[in-house]
Amino acid sequence: MSTSSIFGKMVSAPAMVSAMYRMMFTALLLLPVVIWKHRAELCRADRKSLLSCVLSGVFLGIHFTAYLESLKYTRIASSTVLVDTEVLFVALVLLFFFREKIPKAGLLGIAVTMAGGIVIALGDTSGGTHIIYGDMMAILGALCSSVYTLIGRNQRKYLSTTVYTFLVYASAAVTLFLASVVTGQAMTGYPLSDFAYIAAMVIFCTLLGHSIFSWGLKYISAAFISLVKLGEPVCATIMGIFLFSEIPQGNQIIGGLIVIGGIAMYLFAKENNHVHQG
Repeated sequence: MSTSSIFGKMVSAPAMVSAMYRMMFTALLLLPVVIWKHRAELCRADRKSLLSCVLSGVFLGIHFTAYLESLKYTRIASSTVLVDTEVLFVALVLLFFFREKIPKAGLLGIAVTMAGGIVIALGDTSGGTHIIYGDMMAILGALCSSVYTLIGRNQRKYLSTTVYTFLVYASAAVTLFLASVVTGQAMTGYPLSDFAYIAAMVIFCTLLGHSIFSWGLKYISAAFISLVKLGEPVCATIMGIFLFSEIPQGNQIIGGLIVIGGIAMYLFAKENNHVHQG
């Protein structure tokens, strides 16, 4: 997953077009498997499940576009940390819309996470409006990813990983294709290196990243998966230092550590609460 920001930063194509090809290539790779092994399951899927997967794909498409867009304007350290605040938005949705109780330690973790985000944002203001724009795109990516995660948590109870991810990726590809047409984005004319980087994102970041997380939602808690994801900004920042000479600023290091610590506090509190309830 950590290589997503690296390959994303190397692509010269607009974020929306890059995300469209990423989703399209992934869906095309999954299509033969779906037809060969999961055709019966796909035919049995009810309208509600199909619509849920389409909606999930729309938000996933926006997530990838916003995230790749953020990498063009802000540092990898800020982008990856802020996009991983997805778990915070999931917690807030569960709290306010589903009345799910959050332990006090979890609420403290949410507050700490928000404080870390503020530290990053305030420090980035000195870098100009384009960096703040990049930070906002990363937060938008986190918000859309939280919706994708919430829908996936529900649909993985009824659909296999292959069918669920195929429907979601295909829906994201169609959404981004239509959005690219409406906004007048060029679909061709990009260097071959762009498609090589996009192919790398398909294999390493999507099939070996997002798809494995989607598979895991059926067997392990969403909290554990979110905890594993916290390694992404650390690894991505280290790679960014060596590949792009992106040395993190003081606010990004301090704010990033606070955000990661806050998310970890929330996840541990939630996991412990589930253990005690069980």
